[in-house]
Amino acid sequence: MANDTDSYKKTAAERGAELVESGMVVGLGHGSTALFAVRRLAARLGSGELRDIIGVPCSRFMAEEARRLRIRLTTLEHHPAVDMTIDGADEVDPNLNLIKGGGGALLREKIVAQASAREVIVVDEAKISPALGTKWAVPVEVFEFGWRPTMEALSNLGAEVTLRVTEDGKPFQTDHGNLILDANFGPIEDVASLAARLDALAAVAGHGLFLGIATDVIVAGPSGVQHLTKK
Repeated sequence: MANDTDSYKKTAAERGAELVESGMVVGLGHGSTALFAVRRLAARLGSGELRDIIGVPCSRFMAEEARRLRIRLTTLEHHPAVDMTIDGADEVDPNLNLIKGGGGALLREKIVAQASAREVIVVDEAKISPALGTKWAVPVEVFEFGWRPTMEALSNLGAEVTLRVTEDGKPFQTDHGNLILDANFGPIEDVASLAARLDALAAVAGHGLFLGIATDVIVAGPSGVQHLTKK
């Protein structure tokens, strides 16, 4: 099953990478699926099929991978308008709303996504869900100062909350030095209302509800590839 899943991720990611055109500023998402897309972009550059693209990485890890693959990088300070971002997601609902942040890069991913004219999400079929929260908890990135009362506030909103830890049991830290609380609400009836409540919490640096951001979702599975677009 894992091999099938990887194959579907690769198929969706490579289809997304085919949408990139020469001269674009491209957001490089974070995670295993986004990495397949970045590798395909590097191959297109290497063959001469694609020229003069500049990448805005959504994580330190992706910046290192892109440099290794000889993709030229920039920052939002130098290129505040991104033509297209290719990224993965943990869960996608019928309205193309997303839960992201399983890899811990949600804050930078959202910043780059909001700067992008086109946000192309590439996923395997298992990520499609009838309602956000059905399959995945909502990652909430919080400042270290105040994480405990924020955990209580999330519990009061109806979530089962855990502090994300590394394999050796230490608190996971994002690229910005923040912590992540994984808030399991179950299926979320009103995602906009919940997002507003999360935004209102002072210690929240960002959260994994990406609403109205995706313009395209490319889904690969046993039946082939679907290209869904924002209505």
